[in-house]
Amino acid sequence: MPYRLAEQLEWNLGDPDDPGTLFSHARSLALDEREEFPAALCAVLDQFGLYEFYIPTAHGGRLADYEQLVQLVRTVARRDLTVAIAHGKTYLGAVCVWVDGSAEQRRRLGAAIASRLPVCLALTESAHGSDLLAGDVVAEPAADEAAGHLVSGEKWLINNATRGSLLSVLCRTDPAGGPRGHSVLLVDKRDLPAGTYRHLDKVRTHGIRGADISGIAFDRAPVPAGAVVGEVGHGLETVLKSLQLTRTMCAALSLGAADHALALGLDFAAQRRLYGRSLIDLPQARRTLAESAADVLAGEALALVAARTVQTAPAELSVVAAVTKYLVPTRTEAVITALTGLLGARAFLKDVHAGGRFQKVDRDHRIVGLFDGNTLVNLNSLISQFSTLVRAHRRGTGDVAGAAAAFRLTAPLPPVALERLSLLARHGSGVPAALPGCLALLRDAAARNPAVEPALRAAERLPAVMDEVHAEMAGLLDARTEVPPAAFETARRFTLCFAAVACVGLWTHSHLDAEAGATGPLWRDALWLRAALARLLTALGLPDAADPEALDGVLDAARALHAERRLVSLLPLALRPATPVQDGPDRPGVRAHAHAAGGAS
Repeated sequence: MPYRLAEQLEWNLGDPDDPGTLFSHARSLALDEREEFPAALCAVLDQFGLYEFYIPTAHGGRLADYEQLVQLVRTVARRDLTVAIAHGKTYLGAVCVWVDGSAEQRRRLGAAIASRLPVCLALTESAHGSDLLAGDVVAEPAADEAAGHLVSGEKWLINNATRGSLLSVLCRTDPAGGPRGHSVLLVDKRDLPAGTYRHLDKVRTHGIRGADISGIAFDRAPVPAGAVVGEVGHGLETVLKSLQLTRTMCAALSLGAADHALALGLDFAAQRRLYGRSLIDLPQARRTLAESAADVLAGEALALVAARTVQTAPAELSVVAAVTKYLVPTRTEAVITALTGLLGARAFLKDVHAGGRFQKVDRDHRIVGLFDGNTLVNLNSLISQFSTLVRAHRRGTGDVAGAAAAFRLTAPLPPVALERLSLLARHGSGVPAALPGCLALLRDAAARNPAVEPALRAAERLPAVMDEVHAEMAGLLDARTEVPPAAFETARRFTLCFAAVACVGLWTHSHLDAEAGATGPLWRDALWLRAALARLLTALGLPDAADPEALDGVLDAARALHAERRLVSLLPLALRPATPVQDGPDRPGVRAHAHAAGGAS
């Protein structure tokens, strides 16, 4: 299973609560306080061979399973989001080449990453933010056109702009600009003459303080003709397709942050005593923790389906990625906010509860919602597909088989086919289209086990809500304004419906296998599904959607998993090995463990 390698990574990184561990919470807090780049911690991940999972197997790496990569990045993010963002940026920087690069570009980039060279993605500029079409960085043809382009202008707020050796840079190649006026160039700073580029200062940030968030300025930097990724003028399309992959991967950052915050909340509530009782036994505290746990599991379910969809239904990823990138960070922020209320002042203080880790998780995660398109950008991406989604809903179209494969966690994933990525999901999405079949499976399960009936009753409310949301979409198609404000609320409601269907699909297709595992109590009687649906239907504004009994059950299961040093997750992932990993010169032999675990996944 894909999570087994992530489990091995967790074990080999050592006990994060032990200050003597290299990748410990104490070290992460100290680096954050000094705003220092976590070079030593990134080196630990290099030693594990994590960079190999940023390179598809076809190009010399070990990325064959995007679900596995999500779990690996989640593992790192659970310890320190700064490290996950700093190290994982190489994957984000390389994606344009994997999506649209030539065979030679892919070979060269794979070799560069294999030699541990960092890569970054240079999209944004200080004057234009998310408006990629307004970019001022230009790539003019050199006097000898065979020589390539001369790049001029500044890219700003770029992760690893200074430390990165290679950059995927979006440039204007047509003076008139427009959708066909931009190209992606793979720029190797090592080949640029002195004086043709300079680094912009690191930008001090509220969160991820140690990350290299800086910029780069080009001054007629000569870039060879072979640096153009794909066709000249197709850069925006390349970037938008690539963002479908990176937006899906960003969910791993939010899941890691949610894991960390929830664990801190559970520990605090168990240790803190009020009125002669443990905080966790007080009704309001229990409700906060239960709702937080249910939201984390719902986000995990959506992220699992999204990661698997990369391979099971890549032509529909434009919808799935936008839903996931909007909803998972947004709901994680809400979890952190709720837990802040639980911890009170200790959520903000350093060196009080857990060394001040909660305030760092809070600060660090706030930036995830801005990566690779902020919340409004992702909602707007869905709005641009309203007509397609409405048509598909009326016809019942979408890749239902692909959705079913994404729901079934034990099903092998098909080979990666990035050439099937599309800017629009022309036939809709198989996830909402799969709802009738999933409801039939849920009815069968409830007929066999009456304890499943509450989940069935909640799920049976979804068709009417889906009809209502698509009717809202249809009504907005004739609006005269470019993007009516009401469209964003409709898109938000669609994301909640989508996540609810993903939860139903995941449970109906995977519960029989999962019930026998270590997380079986969450899966049996559709417990986590009941709680997740209650939370999502409540967010949709449906009356009488609450399910206190299911929330209590989820909290009890979460506390048991946490006490057993297992992750509060739908997956049976132990945070400590049964036999402690030995320190010493063999400890860096993580790479050998990684290869062994990878072969078994």
